[in-house]
Amino acid sequence: QVQLVESGGGLVQAGGSLRLSCAASGRTFRSDGMGWFRQAPGKEREFVSTIAWITGYTAYADFVKGRFTISRDNAKNTMYLQMNSLKPEDTAVYYCAHAPFFTRVASAYDYWGQGTQVTVSS
Repeated sequence: QVQLVESGGGLVQAGGSLRLSCAASGRTFRSDGMGWFRQAPGKEREFVSTIAWITGYTAYADFVKGRFTISRDNAKNTMYLQMNSLKPEDTAVYYCAHAPFFTRVASAYDYWGQGTQVTVSS
């Protein structure tokens, strides 16, 4: 069992920055992957970024490349998403999730956080 708790969302103006955190607990991670997804009103949940817990290998959706950075602190069992140059279209509920391996595919993720709202005003 894995518990995930996101924090760090909020309201920011376009061009601003936010850092999301995802605190994980429940068991020791091995070859797991952790990821960020987002869901805007009326839209499907979409992949944002993922990181391999042990190696630190990362992947990003094209629409966040160069703006968002995913990272993790193994000692704190916490994952981060640094979001810079935010745009109004980044407005969504952001979810962190755990997968048993490194993947971009949402259906492979077996544990999800409750989500944190990010709102970017124009």
